[in-house]
Amino acid sequence: MEMTMCGIVGLFLKKEDLRPRLGDLLTDMLITMTDRGPDSAGIAIYGDEAPGLKMTIQSETPDETFAGLGDALTVAVGAPVPLRVADTHAVLILPEGTEAAARAFMTEKGIRVMGTGHAMEIFKEVGLPKDVAARFGVRGMGGSHGIGHTRMATESAVTTLGAHPFSTGDDQCLVHNGSLSNHNHLRRSLTQKGFPPSTENDTEVAACYISSRLAEGASLGEALEGTLDDLDGFFTFVVGTKTGFGVVRDPIACKPAVMAETDDYVAFGSEYRAFANLPGIEDARVWEPEPATVYFWER
Repeated sequence: MEMTMCGIVGLFLKKEDLRPRLGDLLTDMLITMTDRGPDSAGIAIYGDEAPGLKMTIQSETPDETFAGLGDALTVAVGAPVPLRVADTHAVLILPEGTEAAARAFMTEKGIRVMGTGHAMEIFKEVGLPKDVAARFGVRGMGGSHGIGHTRMATESAVTTLGAHPFSTGDDQCLVHNGSLSNHNHLRRSLTQKGFPPSTENDTEVAACYISSRLAEGASLGEALEGTLDDLDGFFTFVVGTKTGFGVVRDPIACKPAVMAETDDYVAFGSEYRAFANLPGIEDARVWEPEPATVYFWER
């Protein structure tokens, strides 16, 4: 019997008319997986592209941190910075060419950067999926695709930064069920390549690996295939990019996974019950992804 450890969901919408429902559908999927890991949860939503770079930030003292932040950032980067606060997180729209100045500002002020991208927004906190989703208003978010994760901590502390998804490149994020055995070796090599993990979580190492491969010119499919050669341990990865998402399981495939596809969407879940409320699921093609096989859908 498998030990309960982490629940993953993903949803890629093929039809434009479903976009307004993305957050609602993804939230229901994630809540269904709560008992697989109730200590923290997170969701990455790929919505409308911004005119600049979206930067999602987080603070444990949001009332104090976010008060006047837009004005202070405008001074720091030399251009207006729109800001939308969502509980402990805020999403900024940075004018092109100002990311370095904004990151330096965040470092100076001790504000955490959760992720950047033109389409991606990422929200994660300690707590149950239903509570985390409610705090950020995820149900009201639209978009083309998204991934989510509910965690049972086995390899690092229960903290906001230890929660999934991990974002280590623009519009890139990753969630993981399993455990890697060679992550300390990979930390050193990835740091030398300019993709240093910032937490103790082995999942962030996998995210940095994907980002490094994409930066080298690999496609998402090639980067996922590389995990089979370069990452040791057992894993199911779901990776999001601006144009789609991909899935890969290790050759043993001891962590559960199931997929469903209709003319309207492709869905991933750790268990079939994650799909229960999806429209048209009764007519979907449902299958278990094969071990050591890459699946990905991109626009």
